[in-house]
Amino acid sequence: QVQLVESGGGLAQPGGSLRLSCAASGITFDTYAMGWYRQAPGSQRELVANITQTGRTNYANSVPGRFTISRDNAKNTVYLQMNSLKVEDTAVYYCKAYRLFRTYWGQGTQVTVSS
Repeated sequence: QVQLVESGGGLAQPGGSLRLSCAASGITFDTYAMGWYRQAPGSQRELVANITQTGRTNYANSVPGRFTISRDNAKNTVYLQMNSLKVEDTAVYYCKAYRLFRTYWGQGTQVTVSS
């Protein structure tokens, strides 16, 4: 059974930081690309960042320089370090594992940025 379990969400002040984690089980982790997506109320789910099996990264236009995606294949975990948080970063953040013909999603973790 495949499981992607996100953690690390919560409440942060503008300008603050949070680190999200996504622990994967039931898959051969290093054969999957990993991504972080977010969905704000009333909006579509959107890509935040992704990282390939070889560690190449890609970021949405709204986050480069503020967010960093990384992966630890020994721990089957992908991370999203979020710095300089803005109110508009408030959303449910989802982890995605994908490769050809296979896509899995986590249940999401809420991130709220508010003073």
